[in-house]
Amino acid sequence: MIRPIAILFLGAALAFSQDHQAQVNEHGDHVMGFSHEKTTHHFELHYDGGTIDVRANDVKDTDSLDEIRSHFQHIAQMFAAGNFNAPMLVHGTAVPGTAIMTRLKDQIHWDLQQTPRGARIVITADNKPALDAVHEFLRFQIEDHKTGDCPMVR
Repeated sequence: MIRPIAILFLGAALAFSQDHQAQVNEHGDHVMGFSHEKTTHHFELHYDGGTIDVRANDVKDTDSLDEIRSHFQHIAQMFAAGNFNAPMLVHGTAVPGTAIMTRLKDQIHWDLQQTPRGARIVITADNKPALDAVHEFLRFQIEDHKTGDCPMVR
């Protein structure tokens, strides 16, 4: 038998989750400069790092395409400098992995690539501590953005 207090707790947890997701989307739209509804994020973990990929959902949406590319150019430069303020602003919390990535910034490489519908950042780590931090960061992104991407290394 489910007790009323359990139902109340589950309802509150669901409401918090929905509020958090709405907040991530709203903050993301502001910080990133493009709509989460018009674009799709993907995060992948690789043996030597991973990727961050954002695409315009509509191939004819040149505004989103330009906004994605502009944001990624800026983000790749910020991340290479060890500045991870943007993810903190989007998620409203210190993002796992960023403190170590800041400290090991010279051991992590952020290669910006344009794609037909947006842009991708290919991340390469030089050693295990940097790689672990990158993977922690990407797993958090997968979970908090609810992308459905695989949290395992491919």
